[in-house]
Amino acid sequence: MPAGEHRDQTTIREPKLPSIDPADVIRNLTGTATRGAVRLLAALPAPVQRFLTTGRKTHVDGLDLEPEVGLSLRLLDFFGDSFESHPPEEARRIVREEALTFAGRPLPGVVVEEVEIPGPGGKILARLYKPAKFSAPSPLVVYYHGGGWVVCDLDTHDAFCRFLTGETRFAVLSVAYRLAPENPFPAALDDAAAAFRWAVDEAEAIGVDPARIAVAGDSAGGNLAATVAQQTTAAGGPSPAYQVLIYPVTDLSTKTRSYELFADGYFLTEAQMDWYRAHYIGDADGTDPRCSPLLADDLTGLPPAYVTTAGFDVLRDEGEAYAARLEAAGVPTTLRRHDGLVHGWINAVSIGRSPRRAGDELVEAIRDALDRPARAESAS
Repeated sequence: MPAGEHRDQTTIREPKLPSIDPADVIRNLTGTATRGAVRLLAALPAPVQRFLTTGRKTHVDGLDLEPEVGLSLRLLDFFGDSFESHPPEEARRIVREEALTFAGRPLPGVVVEEVEIPGPGGKILARLYKPAKFSAPSPLVVYYHGGGWVVCDLDTHDAFCRFLTGETRFAVLSVAYRLAPENPFPAALDDAAAAFRWAVDEAEAIGVDPARIAVAGDSAGGNLAATVAQQTTAAGGPSPAYQVLIYPVTDLSTKTRSYELFADGYFLTEAQMDWYRAHYIGDADGTDPRCSPLLADDLTGLPPAYVTTAGFDVLRDEGEAYAARLEAAGVPTTLRRHDGLVHGWINAVSIGRSPRRAGDELVEAIRDALDRPARAESAS
């Protein structure tokens, strides 16, 4: 090197790019495409939707499948992945993506707060939803998400909880109970009961009326809501003011005729229910009323109930059997079957016409039940 010449010793490093998993890229692109397709197809006129479902069995047991539902099922056939062939963690990812596909855009006018509730197995995560214009003390709906006690979470049911809050103008507490198989039966039920008791105890602090707290849930969550209502009533209270059971699991000891009719091809399948049951209760006794509320000895004195089922659903008959038992026990009960819908319709209330109509009916029932004490008090 000539005298006086200086060579810059600075090392130039190439920027380190993050590693990219091609599978993640494909999943993201597929998810975006599916969400776009769902919104586009949901907006089509019913005759066009019916034409596009040609080939699927849409008339079963005297019922006709809604055209938009049949079209959604066809879309899931094309893009979807049957989760029960996977381990729980992968199944949760599949179901989560599926739920977000049909969730639509978040509804405005709702304030969300993350909450931690003391539970028998540690902290229970929850979300407290309130309308932007909140007036205390408000009724409260304690909500337990579906997912067979194995999949789903606060995010998969976020859109529906926002819908409930925005349309009822009531507070909603969505509970992330422990999931199986890591936490098998009765962990989910223990958390569900603890969350309800917490809501009653903390009613003043969170701005709700302890006398107007309902329990609600879909599928496995409907099972938990029904059982919490039974347990709190048997213990002498405090009990929920109302129970909202959306296509609930009510009997894990047997299979009804609707299992034969809709075993496959209508969203929730018999194979998936077998997978859920195996992960949740394993070798436990399926006749235990804590997992099969239909088999409880005595249903008298339970809170008034709104039970809604889907016509094309393996769980249809057991949900309706539970409504019949409630009514026979003298419990004020409304049973509403939505003939042309399938299991899981609540996750499509933001984009589907028929799910939205069913959701509006459910909202009206909740408003009527939980507003009544306030109206009676103001009238006096």
